[in-house]
Amino acid sequence: MTKPEHDAPTDGAQTPDTATQSDLATAARKSASKGVLMGTAVGIGSAAIVAALLYANRKRG
Repeated sequence: MTKPEHDAPTDGAQTPDTATQSDLATAARKSASKGVLMGTAVGIGSAAIVAALLYANRKRG
C-alpha cells in the first residue's frame, strides 16, 4: 500500500478561500444595514405617533 502525498482532504474541507470570505462579509454588511434601516424606520414611526397623540390631546383655548 502506498503512502498518500497529502494528509489533508482536497474536497473543500479546508478553510474557505478569500473570495468566499469576502462574499460572506458583504452579505453580513447588507443584512446589518437592513436591520439598522428597519430600526430607524420603526423609531421615526413611533415618534410620529407620539407627536400626533400629544397634538390631539392638547388643550384648546
